[in-house]
Amino acid sequence: MYPPLQRKVRKVGAPLVVLILLGTVAGLIVILLTALNPVGAGIGFVLSSVTMAVVILAYIWLDRWEPEPPRLLVFAFLWGASVAVILSLVVGLYLESLITGGATDEVSWVSVAVGAPLVEEAAKGLFLVVMMTGRRRNELNSLTDCLVYAGLVGAGFAWLEDILYIAGGESLGDSLLTAALRLVMAPFAHSLFTTMFGLGVYFALHRRGVAAKAICLLLGYLGAVVMHGLWNGSSLLGIGWYFGTYLFWMVPIFAMAIVLAVQSRRREQRVVAAKLPGMVQAGLVTPNEATWLGSIRTRKLAIGEAKRVGGKPGGKAVKSFAAQVVELAFVRDRIERGFGDERVAALQTEEAYAVHAARAAAPMLQHLAGYRAPFVGG
Repeated sequence: MYPPLQRKVRKVGAPLVVLILLGTVAGLIVILLTALNPVGAGIGFVLSSVTMAVVILAYIWLDRWEPEPPRLLVFAFLWGASVAVILSLVVGLYLESLITGGATDEVSWVSVAVGAPLVEEAAKGLFLVVMMTGRRRNELNSLTDCLVYAGLVGAGFAWLEDILYIAGGESLGDSLLTAALRLVMAPFAHSLFTTMFGLGVYFALHRRGVAAKAICLLLGYLGAVVMHGLWNGSSLLGIGWYFGTYLFWMVPIFAMAIVLAVQSRRREQRVVAAKLPGMVQAGLVTPNEATWLGSIRTRKLAIGEAKRVGGKPGGKAVKSFAAQVVELAFVRDRIERGFGDERVAALQTEEAYAVHAARAAAPMLQHLAGYRAPFVGG
């Protein structure tokens, strides 16, 4: 029997009261918009919710290999839909009054092309900075993690901002046109902007010095601001510039971001596969288990076999065991890359205990004792 450690190093999430508070703030903003324009806000709420659901599902699919704590994912979305929106409005209005005075033309150009990108990307990126502190740092194991959190913060911000703009239409036609431009053409826009900061966070986590970390964060922030500023600024230059920026700037970078995300998840798989032999030697996993723990497809087949014999509880227990092995692999990788300290060493010990505990809670692993993953190609 393997007793649990007294202090949990890795366990982390968002307090339920915080999630309720942020959700209440976002809900009150939607209610206020509904009171001002019931039809426009209703259309915006429905269409934006459906579109952002697709965006969220895309990031959940990307996060399949090492799923993040559900509460932190919800926290990321609600941060974007509440804290980031409110900070952007308050700080944006204040800076606009300081910089432009009463010049209407200057207000329009500066606030849209300069002020909004500067403030909004800082407000969204602040969540990722928070994720770099305390126990939350242990959840940022890979580039995929940074991309997922950045994407969900952007999705939350876009969800509420889209409702705001759609509700602001002077007629039903205006609202539908705004919905088409924002939801059909660029549902991932805000997530893509914040992805630039997510890249900065990822590289900062791989630097030792404070100055080097700060430079990575600054470059990531500037990348997000430039992308956001070009996108916003193109809308002020005419329809040709807008669609040209979309086709020759946004779409190619979005395509590169997809390639980067897929490659990052494959790297996660390689990291885990590389750590399995050591786990076999340590007696944490068996040689047969190592044949199916090294890829999503073979892991899914093994979980399916466990579910076939042991029902949903059996499949869930084996899935939890596999997820715990992945967590241990990433901690071990962090140590081998030279970023281990006493806290990380304690984390590794905790993860090893957790693997034993997950095994004890998954009797279906005995049924899989002779199971070897079939060759599935790729």
